[in-house]
Amino acid sequence: MIEDAVGLIPAAGRGVRLGLPYPKELYPIIRDNRYKPVAQFAVDSLVASGVTDVVCVINETKHQLIGYFGDGHRFGCHMAYVVQENRASDGQSTSPGLAHALDSAYRLVRGRTVFFGMADTIMAPQDVFAQAWRSSGPEDDVVLVLFPTTRPEKFGMVRTDAEGRVLEIVDKPRQTRLTQMWGSIIWRPRFTEYLHDEVTVHGVADFACILNGAIHAGLRVTAHAVSGGTYLDLGTYEEIRELDASLREA
Repeated sequence: MIEDAVGLIPAAGRGVRLGLPYPKELYPIIRDNRYKPVAQFAVDSLVASGVTDVVCVINETKHQLIGYFGDGHRFGCHMAYVVQENRASDGQSTSPGLAHALDSAYRLVRGRTVFFGMADTIMAPQDVFAQAWRSSGPEDDVVLVLFPTTRPEKFGMVRTDAEGRVLEIVDKPRQTRLTQMWGSIIWRPRFTEYLHDEVTVHGVADFACILNGAIHAGLRVTAHAVSGGTYLDLGTYEEIRELDASLREA
């Protein structure tokens, strides 16, 4: 168990691109004749890395998520839920709404080390958080967990120096030579306060801008590249087809 750690999983998106009759976080992954919703992969990754307190950010329609995960005891953790209030500017589930979703959990995560993963993604290996935590030092305010991608236009691409210090986040570039994207993040209380201030005082909505602002403000942001790691995002039907194909090949 990692002392003072708390998992943070945003799941407040409307899932309008998929139009499923249930939350996309409950999209079924069938393995060994058993149902496992995609969101459980994030929970399992946290628990496998020693994080047993998990906060899930939902919207007012996500009753089925609460019904499935409950208090978390069946999954080896303690689950709590925060409702992200709907805002007029929220019209999509990507980075413009992410910063507010994360800050919605401020009162439950402040003062703690946050392990943040997305509810509609599958990361491998399962202990990615533990690997990143072991690679970090107490002086690191933020640790970005990096995965290779051939689709930089979909992700926050990360520019680092030779020592692994993050220099810049290039969000969803159409063209770039960068090959590593961030898939999950670990951060300490200093960044929680920075995020809260940017969202509530300065009205910054874009999470990539907040990360770059933290770098420029002097917070220590480092990267951990997952050796042999894979990252699957279930944001579109094309990605779901790719996931199904990869599972059949496994």
